[in-house]
Amino acid sequence: MYSVMKKALPLAAIAALGLGVTPVIAADVPDFSGKTMKIVIPYGPGGTYDKYGFAFSRELGKHVPGKPNVILQHMPGAGGAKAMAYAYNVMSKNGLNMIVPLDNTVVNKLMRPKKMRYESEKFNYLGSSNQTNIIIVVRSDSGVNSIEDMKKIALIGATSGKYSSGYLTPMLAMGLLNLKGKMVTGYKGSSASIFAVERGEATMASFNWLAWASKVPHWFTGKKPFAKAIVQVGFFKDPDLPDVPMLTDLVPKSDRAVVNFIASAGPLGRGLAMPPGVKPSIIKTMRKSYSNMNKDKAFAARLKKAKLRLIPSEGATIQKIVEQVLKETSPAVIKRARKIIFGKSS
Repeated sequence: MYSVMKKALPLAAIAALGLGVTPVIAADVPDFSGKTMKIVIPYGPGGTYDKYGFAFSRELGKHVPGKPNVILQHMPGAGGAKAMAYAYNVMSKNGLNMIVPLDNTVVNKLMRPKKMRYESEKFNYLGSSNQTNIIIVVRSDSGVNSIEDMKKIALIGATSGKYSSGYLTPMLAMGLLNLKGKMVTGYKGSSASIFAVERGEATMASFNWLAWASKVPHWFTGKKPFAKAIVQVGFFKDPDLPDVPMLTDLVPKSDRAVVNFIASAGPLGRGLAMPPGVKPSIIKTMRKSYSNMNKDKAFAARLKKAKLRLIPSEGATIQKIVEQVLKETSPAVIKRARKIIFGKSS
């Protein structure tokens, strides 16, 4: 469950999406000798954003021309939106500043455009080192073993708020697939929601696999596991869950765009981005540096020691996904998604 998975996104899937990898040009390569680079973490210390950010700060500089020092700055607030707005509007564009972008960067912008003071596609994504598909998990004693069972058995889900992925994803799935159940909000984060499932207050919850695998890996082991993964939402299947269906494969083709902007959180995972306006030569260099870090055995070993996975994605691939999702997500798609998730009064 905690193993380091050095597995890139499937080439066939990337080709099917029309995603390419921008080649790095050797000419005009910047030199960062004697410089200090900064990584902004959009939450406080201790979470997975911080843990991956710490690993980046220790390993990335080894692969950047000039081997600069790399430090961290935590900037919590507004569910990560404060740091994203800072990176977009204030952060220096000199190539020395980065952010671990929210995996729900696109979702937040599309669902709450007036509150998100940034444009998702204008960030320069350098790459990612994990995949964070959202997984709907149910207690095994609920009687639910598949999506088909959820059409007959009503489940109670636990989550924090109505704009969290723990609410958006299951409500969207329930609406699109005619599943029974309801979500109860007010729990303070994933740990509290998972504890509610453990003590029987709820029978379902929905978080990225990183949360499930790091907090309660024992739930999914043995001949009679405590809980089961029922469906996943992302662009590519999680390597840990090859037999768990993707929501995009369960809905009509006409509804895939409604799922895809929620699914965009998957490939963003845990990586790095630079603000708009940074020189293209710096972006090319940093994407190559990030890619080389992902291939480095020392980086893989560091993640493994911290019980973090390595599922690398190229920066250009993520950039294409973000741009594609925003292009395909029309106002009509957002309106339909909001109606499904929040009801007619939304």
